[in-house]
Amino acid sequence: MRDDELLRYSRHILLDDIGIEGQQKLLAAHALVIGAGGLGSPVSMYLACAGVGRITLVDDDTVDLTNLQRQIAHTQARVGLPKVASAAITLRALNPDVQVSEVQARANADLLERLVGQADVVLDCCDNFATRHAINAACVRHKRPLVSGAAIQFDGQISVYDARDAASPCYACAFPPGLDVEESQCATMGVFAPLVGIIGAMQAAEALKLIAGVGTSLAGRLLMLGGRAMEWDQVRIARNPDCPVCAARSC
Repeated sequence: MRDDELLRYSRHILLDDIGIEGQQKLLAAHALVIGAGGLGSPVSMYLACAGVGRITLVDDDTVDLTNLQRQIAHTQARVGLPKVASAAITLRALNPDVQVSEVQARANADLLERLVGQADVVLDCCDNFATRHAINAACVRHKRPLVSGAAIQFDGQISVYDARDAASPCYACAFPPGLDVEESQCATMGVFAPLVGIIGAMQAAEALKLIAGVGTSLAGRLLMLGGRAMEWDQVRIARNPDCPVCAARSC
């Protein structure tokens, strides 16, 4: 580790649970962030500041004026730019040493099949169930840990689905693919601006813990935040032995 890196990451290095060894793991890691909007902004910014060596951003959207109320990686001057390009400018300004890859595309099964296996950790920062299930399926196939977050109106949730652990549930165990779930979009439902920052920061924290091997992850637990009262609830999630996605993964 270079002298300037020792100084930049000194507050991590001072933590006994991380130290130089843990910080070196972060510097060598590759994080795949699906979505460069409300959640993807704080997620990618904290990962970059913390020194995750390579970050791949995937998003097919462009920056819109309505995004700026909460999507802190973007600026008014970048309205009309692809979100991945705008976010990459921010990340490189925060930490020039981080390698940022921009993928302006929808995260479909073919793209995820190519990208997920290259990453050490995957962060789901998207806003629809079809993409969430595609991300989960790819993470199960490639045995990559998935940090999933969601936020709408005043409510948020976060969990970790770790396919490396045969006892850990996957996203489909908690939210079966055939479940009749009403899609909620920020464009029609609204979202409280700091909520995405709270959930996104926690996603980044879980990803950093997974990379550095620190503490206990949220695998098997779903945390739900009610932002109006700022109260957290926790639900235990068991692995579904008949899950159509992960049931046969240990065979």
